[in-house]
Amino acid sequence: MADDSSIFDPALIRRFDVNGPRYTSYPTADRFVEGFTADDYKHWLGRRTVGRLSRPLSLYVHIPFCNTICYYCACNKIITKDHGRSAKYIRYLGREIDQVVAALDGSREVVQLHLGGGTPTFLADDELRRLMEKITTSFDLLPDGEYSIEVDPRKVNRQTVSLLAELGFNRMSIGVQDFASEVQRAVNRIQSLEETREVLEAAREAGFKSISVDLIYGLPKQNEASFERTLDTVIALDPDRLSIYNYAHLPSLAKPQRRISEADLPSPEVRLSILQLAVRRLQEAGYVFIGMDHFAKPGDELAIAQRRGRLHRNFQGYSTHAEADLLAFGVSAIGKIGPSYVQNVKTLDDYYARLDAGDLPVMRGIELTADDLLRREIIQALMCHFTLSIEALEVAHLIDFKTYFAAEIEALGEMEAAGLLSVDPQWITIHPRGRFLVRAIAMVFDRYLHTAQQHARYSKVI
Repeated sequence: MADDSSIFDPALIRRFDVNGPRYTSYPTADRFVEGFTADDYKHWLGRRTVGRLSRPLSLYVHIPFCNTICYYCACNKIITKDHGRSAKYIRYLGREIDQVVAALDGSREVVQLHLGGGTPTFLADDELRRLMEKITTSFDLLPDGEYSIEVDPRKVNRQTVSLLAELGFNRMSIGVQDFASEVQRAVNRIQSLEETREVLEAAREAGFKSISVDLIYGLPKQNEASFERTLDTVIALDPDRLSIYNYAHLPSLAKPQRRISEADLPSPEVRLSILQLAVRRLQEAGYVFIGMDHFAKPGDELAIAQRRGRLHRNFQGYSTHAEADLLAFGVSAIGKIGPSYVQNVKTLDDYYARLDAGDLPVMRGIELTADDLLRREIIQALMCHFTLSIEALEVAHLIDFKTYFAAEIEALGEMEAAGLLSVDPQWITIHPRGRFLVRAIAMVFDRYLHTAQQHARYSKVI
């Protein structure tokens, strides 16, 4: 097993660590425009078979409700214990689904479904049943599809896990963040190992195909010793996938983060040491580095998809279905149809008002230009596979790469000299030591990033 230095060079990371997007889309969501309306969305929904091509579907449903607030969280969420609010929301999700289906051209075959939030398991059992009944009667969920849900172990028991399996879910993402008690207190998320283990074991017993655990580095009160104990615990739980997310402290954008004292945050040097520790320990435990913040066992479908060149990146992170159109439902949800992205309104009041008026709850979106599509393909290839075939790109987009991207090739020169990547007439190849800096490399091809001020709106890439 290669040591962590094969992909982790602290000196290079410090040198090239800049503020930048996570590239769950290109163009990124902050480039979407309000001039893209519900009519534009319906237009693209109705053109899915143009050219005799009908992509399969991926579905995302945003459940914004949480029982309690986690101070680190920057997601679009609503803190409540009132299930009257979630029952109403499920009814309106049904109305949005009906409108989308009415405008939808082509196949309704679904290869992927994800419930995110918020906390999807906030929903009561009968609410989960009603939602899944609506989805399964509106779409054709294929038997071998990936159907996943985000789970908060503090609010879930074995009976709920059995229900999720009964409803068709076969993949689960379990939020942990950190098992250290002082860190949990600092972020207002108290979660025991016992309740986490119970949910994970119940998922295995119920036949879930893949179980992922989410951790965060850079949280208040964290240090190398405490995080190594968390890693020991998580590795012993033996999940199929692990995500090690970088905590982005942006209290001006995420109000709950104002309850975190900046004095309690680990220094940049300690954060880097924690990440390096995690990389080493996970490699030693046999996990494959997928990219950015994702690790998976070699036999997991995520690792298999990367080896076969089928890995994709979307708003839920890395995915195995690059060819799917993404229909997204609920407040703030973002979808992708053909050469367009669309995002829903962000508040419940706006969401309900739009649907009451008979409109789709679209807030903004974008239709991609030929240049956007070209750059999206480049960024996807670099983020997912760490290589780019220049010849294939030239054939597909009828360009001369060296001429079209002369400025970008020049900008890559410093990174190439530092050993992050190599550029030759046929390939751009990111070397192992450049893989943790793939976001910084991808930024070179982002036409929308021109000034330092625009970079500053994003978190650090590491």
